[in-house]
Amino acid sequence: MDVSLSQLLEESVEIAWVYLQRTGELENDAARYLSDVIEMMIRRGQRNRMFLANIAIIKYRASKDKGNVVPIREDVSHVQGSPN
Repeated sequence: MDVSLSQLLEESVEIAWVYLQRTGELENDAARYLSDVIEMMIRRGQRNRMFLANIAIIKYRASKDKGNVVPIREDVSHVQGSPN
């Protein structure tokens, strides 16, 4: 079964997205981050959906640990100048 590269990208992102959503790890820029990571791997020749999704999840978690991801649920009470 041949799958287009765009379909491979879409399906791989969906797998990673659903997993992160179910584990409560999903944040604002997840879709962009996951698609960028997966697209890069596809360009390098990787075609296994589960591998693509799993590596994207691992890289997303690592990026999140470094503070490079913005949370979806922002607590605006700590933002300077916001009313309490």
